[in-house]
Amino acid sequence: MFKKFTISDKLLFLAALLSLIFSEILFYLGEKENATFIGIWVPSILAFGIYLKLIQSK
Repeated sequence: MFKKFTISDKLLFLAALLSLIFSEILFYLGEKENATFIGIWVPSILAFGIYLKLIQSK
């Protein structure tokens, strides 16, 4: 299954995962505004990855 992923796919997924983890750490440290701001990056990063896949397939 993971053989279909390119290096850019893996890097974008890693960036989204690290963003989620960092957001949760900030939330539990009491930085709720910063945690929410960084948490919003996750769907944006994943959407950018989907966009890149769509333009590559044409």
